[in-house]
Amino acid sequence: MILGGGVKAYVCTEPVDMRKSIDGLSQLVVPLLSGDAFSGSVFVFMSRRREKVKLLWWDRHGFWLAYKRLERGRFPRSEELARRGLSLAELTAFLEGIDLTRTRRLASVSATRIS
Repeated sequence: MILGGGVKAYVCTEPVDMRKSIDGLSQLVVPLLSGDAFSGSVFVFMSRRREKVKLLWWDRHGFWLAYKRLERGRFPRSEELARRGLSLAELTAFLEGIDLTRTRRLASVSATRIS
């Protein structure tokens, strides 16, 4: 994927028909995620059984669509993740099947000077 480290990902809590492609998914961004499809953020859509996921994002020239199907197991539930955006590292962990609701994240540091 060609994504910068500051990109946020937003997970849709409602199951989506995996037959939808770029046009269909981009039209769901506003009603389901209250987002802007052209923002450069990654929007994550899952199937009803949580074994398939599609990622949609805009990169200045057009949309990207990534699709992953698990051969065994399911992706973690997304209700907790949908309340806040995911970082690129958290999105990668989520796609690897790691349940982020059971992990602890370090607090961000706001540095103003080097001493």
